[in-house]
Amino acid sequence: MNVTTGPWSGVHAVFDRLEGSWDLDRTIEDQATMTGTARFTRQHADVLAYREEGRVRLADGKVLDAHREYRFERAPRGFTVFFAEEPPRVFHQIELACDGDAFAGHATHLCSPDIYDSSYRFLADGTFVIGHTVRGPRKDYVSATLFKRRKAP
Repeated sequence: MNVTTGPWSGVHAVFDRLEGSWDLDRTIEDQATMTGTARFTRQHADVLAYREEGRVRLADGKVLDAHREYRFERAPRGFTVFFAEEPPRVFHQIELACDGDAFAGHATHLCSPDIYDSSYRFLADGTFVIGHTVRGPRKDYVSATLFKRRKAP
């Protein structure tokens, strides 16, 4: 199976196939791990609300509950991600292209004075990975989150 015949079936289909529940497994290099769930909820044809929640285990062993929210809007060859705030503020715009066994896209976001380099890879097996490399005087880390479609109970 390749990414164009797999569950994503094309860059234009990725946005719609995000809808629903996902298990997530995140690693923040040398700092923490997180396991939990993410849900993309349809707001209307071109908008998905994103909410993740789970348990974060810090490198020192402490365990915390965490959640995060974004808004995803359809774009011609991908999507735009907004922070969940009013008024909406763009986090980044992702344009997808075929890249080997994946549809992939990346973007850079300046959160002064730090810089976020983000990547998305939608794989032929139906999973996807979001990565962030954050550099600057306030933040310095690399995170990778693997999303797998949540099985119905």
